[in-house]
Amino acid sequence: MTQDNPRQDRSSSASSSTSIVRQAIQGVSSLISFSHGIRVFPVKWQMLRYKLEELNTSLLAIENCDSTQNPKLSGLISAIILTANNCYDLARRCVDLSYSGKLLMQSDLDVMASKFDRLVKNLSGICSAGVLTQDFALIVSKPGLSACKEDLRFYVRDLLTRMKIGDTEMKRQALVNLYEVLVEDERYFRVIAEVGDIVHISVNLLDSADIGIQEEAAKAVSVLSGFDSCKSALVRSGVIGPLVRALETGSELGKEAATRSLQKLTENSDNAWSVSAHGGVTALLKICASGDSREELIGPACGVLRNLVGVEEIKRFMIEDGVVSRFIKLARSRSEAVRISSIEFLQNIASGDESVRQLVVREGGIRALVHILDPKISSTYKSREIALRAIENLCFSSTNCINILTNHGFLDQLLSFLRNGDVSVQELALKVAFRLAGTSGEAKKAMGDAGFMSEFVRFLDAKSCEVREMASEALTGMISVPKIRKRFVQDDRNIGLLLQLLDQEEANSSGTKKLLISILISLTSSNSGRRKIVNSGYLKNIEKLAEAEVSDAKRLVRKLSTNRFRSMLSGLWHS
Repeated sequence: MTQDNPRQDRSSSASSSTSIVRQAIQGVSSLISFSHGIRVFPVKWQMLRYKLEELNTSLLAIENCDSTQNPKLSGLISAIILTANNCYDLARRCVDLSYSGKLLMQSDLDVMASKFDRLVKNLSGICSAGVLTQDFALIVSKPGLSACKEDLRFYVRDLLTRMKIGDTEMKRQALVNLYEVLVEDERYFRVIAEVGDIVHISVNLLDSADIGIQEEAAKAVSVLSGFDSCKSALVRSGVIGPLVRALETGSELGKEAATRSLQKLTENSDNAWSVSAHGGVTALLKICASGDSREELIGPACGVLRNLVGVEEIKRFMIEDGVVSRFIKLARSRSEAVRISSIEFLQNIASGDESVRQLVVREGGIRALVHILDPKISSTYKSREIALRAIENLCFSSTNCINILTNHGFLDQLLSFLRNGDVSVQELALKVAFRLAGTSGEAKKAMGDAGFMSEFVRFLDAKSCEVREMASEALTGMISVPKIRKRFVQDDRNIGLLLQLLDQEEANSSGTKKLLISILISLTSSNSGRRKIVNSGYLKNIEKLAEAEVSDAKRLVRKLSTNRFRSMLSGLWHS
């Protein structure tokens, strides 16, 4: 007695199932083609064709499935074949004009459209439950880098099928593969735009009950949201709500991917309200307040909130929720990425809003920023740059803030960067010092007492023209304070260096000489300064510059040509 072969039975069953699905596909496809020749009731047939094309797309997706494994699917396929045959009879009568009356035929076509609509919805519901399993799936290899566009399109369509009707593991793996090809090859973005539905299905899978599928969908969406061509499609598909829900209930990796997506999508302020309407602001603030959140999550969460502060109502909600003190605390984080993100957020929320700026100061924002600049703390150039920019934007418009900065050792830190930092840090520190020197006479005095003058003088010999100009202007402003000017003149090296630089060929061939002469003119208001310039041995060079019509050189000579020093000059430059 022979034994039954389960594998053979299963193969036979699958073959029978496949043939019935193909019969349905053939019937629907033939009906679509035949309908194009119908000249009566064009609007009705156009609507029917739309339903038939929807049905055909879903049938093609399950072509290789075993419908016998799902009684509902098997029954539905039989119903599709029967309905298609009935519709074909109506189509033939419309072509032959053999119907009994227009009103009756229109009614019959409406009934047929309703039947197809129900069939489309029922088939979509069954497919969403996952009717395709690994056992009945053809393995489609990922195209190589040199593959043609048609190969890419075929692969994307296969991924779409698996995402639509695959079982849980197949959907998850399809999303993994989608993420990989999007990261590796930008050509897939154009293909996805042409194939369609990938974006919509990815958004739907964000709400999957399976955490693995939700996580992989979030990763795929995070890549798609980085391309302008996909952003609008994502928003139209209603991506904001599922992304916010992923923030609340997803895995850690899923939350990170969802936050990165929101950060990219909220670069367009039109999407800000949608994030707020779905509870996104509260969810993001909760992430930033949680001590358990990873820096990979807090960073992009700060980025989203930074994008949202442009909407005044959302900004006020954040402030009432205590966002300022929360982010000042984050500014002291051990994670440099978190520090940078939080400082950028504080700058954004305080920008152009004096009341918020004062709130940042009251909550200890200045102390937190100065703490970041502590040379004892290991920080990158980026971190120090952000902190210095924030201090400049938040503090330099207020005398009280400058006093707080001074009391917390900011001048010593800035001077340390000028003396010991690498070139990029030195230049940044110089820009900040230059701006600080222009804020008030009190700031100039404090900087003079701290020793900034000698550093400004040193930068007068820098290679960068921009650096030389900033140093010159800062020095000119500081020398305008009598106490600082007196101290500057007392150090013989200062005037000597200025005159030496003026005598250098490279200075004479650039705009630097004009700045140097401007500083020397400021020093002539001091008797001691004039005396040291005249006795320096560089006077002949100054006279030559005046004879050559160099800007302000004549003025400098006239300043030196007072009654007391006239006998030491040629007398050519009387006013």
